[in-house]
Amino acid sequence: MSTIRRSNRAAMAGTALVLSVALSACGGGSTAPAAAPATIQPPATAPSDGGAQHNDTDIRFAQMMIPHHQQALAMAEMALQRAESPEVKALAEQIRAAQDPEIATLNGFLSAWGTPPLEGEMDHSGMDHSNGMMSQGDMDSLGATTGATFDRTFLEMMIAHHEGAVAESEREVAGGANAQAKQLATEIISGQTAEIERMRQLLG
Repeated sequence: MSTIRRSNRAAMAGTALVLSVALSACGGGSTAPAAAPATIQPPATAPSDGGAQHNDTDIRFAQMMIPHHQQALAMAEMALQRAESPEVKALAEQIRAAQDPEIATLNGFLSAWGTPPLEGEMDHSGMDHSNGMMSQGDMDSLGATTGATFDRTFLEMMIAHHEGAVAESEREVAGGANAQAKQLATEIISGQTAEIERMRQLLG
């Protein structure tokens, strides 16, 4: 009986060896382990969440800053056509390049918050001009000048305009609840404060 068992075990071992050789041949002789499942990578940039926590200060900031920026763009367009100084024209282009995309961001905030922009947008007749906004009369007077007179008037008006934007942005940083709106306000403070200093140098 012991001899029969040993024979059976030998036969089984031989069969296993044959199967192993056959499988190796089918696999081209490769013994590399199977590749691990691919890991899904998160997106490089997380989607913006402008609809996160916000309060009345955030809403005021966006609603007031949109027409404020729009008026600055209108003034910058005048400067590109009427200014005499290349430095003033360069400043106007800088203002346009910064504030145009900021308007899109501010509109995005309001859309995410389910809040409409102020009615009239570019009709500033009913707005509070304590935040640096120019009256329609101011805009008409600026548009009626050219050359060096335009340059000086533009710089004086834009300094007051920027100071109003900085004040609005400081109010947002102090009292806003939305992190993205407060970050934009911080960038406005930094950028427009530097431009105010540059305009004062040009006036000097």
